[in-house]
Order: sequence, then C-alpha cells, then structure tokens
Amino acid sequence: MIDELTYAEGMLKRGGYTLVICSGGRVQFSEEKGIRPLLELADSGEDWSGSYAADKIVGKAAAMLYAHLKVKAVFAEVLSESAKDVFEKYGVEYRYDTLTENIINRKGTGLCPMEETVQSTDSPNDALAAIRNKLIELKSH
Repeated sequence: MIDELTYAEGMLKRGGYTLVICSGGRVQFSEEKGIRPLLELADSGEDWSGSYAADKIVGKAAAMLYAHLKVKAVFAEVLSESAKDVFEKYGVEYRYDTLTENIINRKGTGLCPMEETVQSTDSPNDALAAIRNKLIELKSH
C-alpha cells in the first residue's frame, strides 16, 4: 500500500502542483507559487496535524508553517538548510531531492523575502504572524 507522503510526492511531481497535503484520505493541493497556499492552510482553522505534505520549495518560512500545522512529514523538491533545522527541532520527518543553503528571491538577487522575515525567530507562532504581516506589506507596495 502506498503511504500518504509518497502519494503526495507523486501528485506534486506528476500533477503540476506546487503544494499537496494529505490527511486520512483528505487531499488539498495548489498550483500557486509562493507561501500563500500554505498560509491559507494555516489560517483555515482545519486540523492538519499528523498530515503529509509535498512542496516544491521549502525554506525556513514554509518549515515554520508546517511545524505550526503539526504535519507529520514533508517531501520537498528543494529544501533549505534552515528548513531542515526547523524540521529536526520540531520533529517533522522530511525527505528532499535537493538540499540548498538558502532560498533566493524570484529575481535571483538575494534572500527570499519570506526567509528574511523569519530569519530571527524560532517560534512557529511568531513566524506565522510575521509572514502574515510581510504579505500585507508586500501587497500594499
């Protein structure tokens, strides 16, 4: 029998999705880039604890949201060193295709703004609030 993490990974790779999360037969997925789909899950009020996720790119910001959601395991096509540290700290199982030092912005000119936003926190709740605020700030520009 295929496990939920392998199922999520397969959907991510074959379905053209950027995020897939599975829990007890329930599946949610997104084609939207960036952290917004994951933030929407965190803000949904739904219980995703013990779930399995597959994601294109997981940096520290996304890892903090996964820790906040209390997911059991995450597959990442690209995983940053700081995300790996978050997963180890919060007991989230993980696997990845590529491990990278940092997640860079879409222009390739520096660190991803979400990574900068959570750089100095180790609290998933603080990270959630900081990410929300940063997205509001970016939207107003």
